[in-house]
Amino acid sequence: MRTYGQYCGVAKSLDVIGDRWTLLIVRELLALGPCRHTDLRNGLPGIASNLLVDRLRELEAAGLIHREAAPPPVATTLFSLTERGRELEPVLQELSRWGVPLLREPGGSDTFRTHWLDMPARALTDHRPDQPAIALQLHADGNEDLVIEVKDGSVHTHAGRVDHPTASLTGPPHLLAATLLGDLDLNAAEQQGLRLSGEREAVLRILPR
Repeated sequence: MRTYGQYCGVAKSLDVIGDRWTLLIVRELLALGPCRHTDLRNGLPGIASNLLVDRLRELEAAGLIHREAAPPPVATTLFSLTERGRELEPVLQELSRWGVPLLREPGGSDTFRTHWLDMPARALTDHRPDQPAIALQLHADGNEDLVIEVKDGSVHTHAGRVDHPTASLTGPPHLLAATLLGDLDLNAAEQQGLRLSGEREAVLRILPR
């Protein structure tokens, strides 16, 4: 492994996580939990299979991920974050916030996966923890769905759908991202094409203020 050779926390950290694709692998494992090699390839369009193998090996050697056999009858290997690897969550949350200005224009030819909204969703705050639990369904045009569940002041996310969401937001990725990150208020997002169904107050309960 190449290093900067500097006795500095930033440099030492970048020695471990500064290579291309490394933090995006961590993003996938934070959003999806234990993943197969195939799952990671699907969530990282553009990465070569052999490069993914190399990055996983490096992350494992650094103690950030570990591998385990999937429970029967599936015969495959799952990769998941160690406790040390999960400590990178606030780092990725801050990068997500820092990148807000870079998302103000539609992505054009950029690829998108709805679960990439997991990171800004994790940073949402329940402004009314005394209220009943809610489930917010997100659907980015042409992509899979993401669910944001809010209960007792805690916010959790998972891929997929729920049968009876409290509210749903549907629209292009850049509008969903801007709304969750607080760069665009709900009214403005709707004027630009974001579609809301269900309880409006439930959505406002968790959006940045």
